[in-house]
Amino acid sequence: MEIVTIKDQVQEAAKKYFGFDKFKGNQEAIIQSVLRGKDTFVIMPTGGGKSLCYQLPALMMDGTAIVISPLIALMKNQVDSIRGYSDNDDVAHFLNSSLTKVQIKKVKQDIVDGTTKILFVAPETLTKEENINFFRQVKISFVAVDEAHCISEWGHDFRPEYRRIRTMITDIGRDIPIIALTATATPKVQSDIIKNLHMQEVNRFVSSFNRDNLYYEVRPKGKKEQTIKSIVQIIKGMPGKSGIIYVQSRKSTEEIASILKVNDINAAPYHAGLDAKTRSKTQDDFLMEEIDVIVATIAFGMGIDKPDVRFVIHYDIAKSIENYYQETGRAGRDGLEGNCYAFYSYKDILRLEKFLRDKPVAERLMGTQLMQEIMAYAETTACRRQFLLHYFGETYDVEECNKMCDNCRHPKEKIEVQEQMSQALRTIEELNENYGIKLLVEFLQGKKTKELVDYRFDQKPLFGVGKDKDGIFWNSVLRQGILNNLLYRDIENYGLLKLTDAGRAYIEKPYSMQIPMNHNFDEETAELDEPLGKTAVLDAALMKLLKDLRKTIAKSKGIPPFVIFQDPSLEDMAAHYPITMDEMANITGVSKGKAIRYARPFIDLIKEYVEANDIDRPSDFVVKQVANRSKIKVGIIQSIDRKIPLDDIASSNNISMEELMEELDAIVISGTKLNIDYYIEENLDEYSKDDIYDYFSEAETDSVDVALEELAEDDITKEEIQLIRIKFLSELAN
Repeated sequence: MEIVTIKDQVQEAAKKYFGFDKFKGNQEAIIQSVLRGKDTFVIMPTGGGKSLCYQLPALMMDGTAIVISPLIALMKNQVDSIRGYSDNDDVAHFLNSSLTKVQIKKVKQDIVDGTTKILFVAPETLTKEENINFFRQVKISFVAVDEAHCISEWGHDFRPEYRRIRTMITDIGRDIPIIALTATATPKVQSDIIKNLHMQEVNRFVSSFNRDNLYYEVRPKGKKEQTIKSIVQIIKGMPGKSGIIYVQSRKSTEEIASILKVNDINAAPYHAGLDAKTRSKTQDDFLMEEIDVIVATIAFGMGIDKPDVRFVIHYDIAKSIENYYQETGRAGRDGLEGNCYAFYSYKDILRLEKFLRDKPVAERLMGTQLMQEIMAYAETTACRRQFLLHYFGETYDVEECNKMCDNCRHPKEKIEVQEQMSQALRTIEELNENYGIKLLVEFLQGKKTKELVDYRFDQKPLFGVGKDKDGIFWNSVLRQGILNNLLYRDIENYGLLKLTDAGRAYIEKPYSMQIPMNHNFDEETAELDEPLGKTAVLDAALMKLLKDLRKTIAKSKGIPPFVIFQDPSLEDMAAHYPITMDEMANITGVSKGKAIRYARPFIDLIKEYVEANDIDRPSDFVVKQVANRSKIKVGIIQSIDRKIPLDDIASSNNISMEELMEELDAIVISGTKLNIDYYIEENLDEYSKDDIYDYFSEAETDSVDVALEELAEDDITKEEIQLIRIKFLSELAN
């Protein structure tokens, strides 16, 4: 008689229900554990096939498996997926607040009849006494807790209702086995999950967190225009590929999506403020490849099973390593190409810190530590893959990265830090292993902060031992100490640094250690934000030719040169070499109208210059901006057309007169005519008006400050100069 093993049963069922006989990684062992009624804990990165680990045993076992899931959209996708493999739609259902009473009755009847093998519920659904009573009366095969990291306060998506799951399972009244699954969890979060769910003699299955097909890169984040330009370049380099851009604010999703669209990128915004119908359509269009790029807040992504996302871009850095890992994990789930770019500046961290100010102390400390970790990831010059895997408790040989992160692809020069590493470790020992990185760096630098003086740490022997080095240096040393297993973060105590046995041995017997210094993002961002005229991309020879041409044209027309194009416009031309009207219309301060009026000789000059000098025009192309027709600008133009006094316009828009002048200036420089004669006639005397107008007719610059100095003897105010300058530019330049 042939003996059928549980392994045979699993393979046969996989073939029967899903049409395959090969499993990924730990899948088969996990399924066998569930079938044996064992509590089972699973960590499997996104794309590893978590859902099969509970779907297949649910189909094989008697009764109905309850799958607790945090998102209604995720439940619907899962149910549709399971039904797609079956000839009976009743095989899977979900039970949540979106159903009518009639639909709920149908779901419960199918469970009683034994036709439903998998039921997806939200944790809130289990809190209802009527549902608990119902589940007591039917056969529950096991409970699966999906996205189990939501249980832990140290997880990146903590949900208080998840902490009550164990109580609710116990209330059903049986010794029901549990399988808890998550794609990302630090050792601390793992122990939290097992402890909270009271999992007994648990079988643990932790897959590697390494996604070797993903490329990781962090770039300095400069001004908005510069960052969006970089994003457009990245996307244009992967035409037609699917991608997700993560941002923090709802407003940014719509703003960036609009700019991508005018640059011929098929994009759409996604955030919780959109109505459910719009969100659902955007999601479906993305899955069906009607949309290539989603610009989203973190409301988007959980449960979106799209295997061919080719890039994930963080316009704003994630709030924690876990968030970052899970969001980047949505790229390349099919095992093929996946590119992960993050833009980072310290300003974003300051913004995140503001959100923590009103939180309870424990939550604030926890949030601060998580932010410090994401800062360390962004600023490190070590292998990013090694950093990520180390964070999740996994060791990794840097050589295996195969240049699949920016730091391994473009390694920084290493410096010898044997002496300083020893100093850092001895400092931790001297302070009784009781402090985090921030205080340790201040101590090493000898900074007399209030905290250090209050503790009398400035009296300690090692205080200021590293004062000749900056904060970036000491952060680099301490982080490398962690990566080299000389130190570890005590996550139970808000990330205090402790010595390992290897670290204590290093103090006794130091050895050579070479490390790269962390990125200085303040410097790198400052370089990005410099005006074009101060950077190497400006073609000085072309700039001189453009200025000479402007002067010649101005002389022939009898107008000042700045009326034609201002210096920032010429600098932009000398950097980007526009040779068509469309390209010229995207140059700073050049509207389409202004391009038509003045640009042709400049285009001809640039084209001739490019050909004569065999110039390869930069791929750093000009990014089209959305026409700046904000409500306030449109309102100002309409109010001026109705001859409303300027002070009333400023008041009704809740801005100062100074701010209104800036708005008027931006409007006329972009090529729009404004007739403010009605206000000038009312508020300026004839002499002042004529003097200022005559001055600008002959001036070499349109600077208000220079004009104020030149006209000082005439008792003329800055506001009067601003008003006449706007009139002058509007009449002559536009």
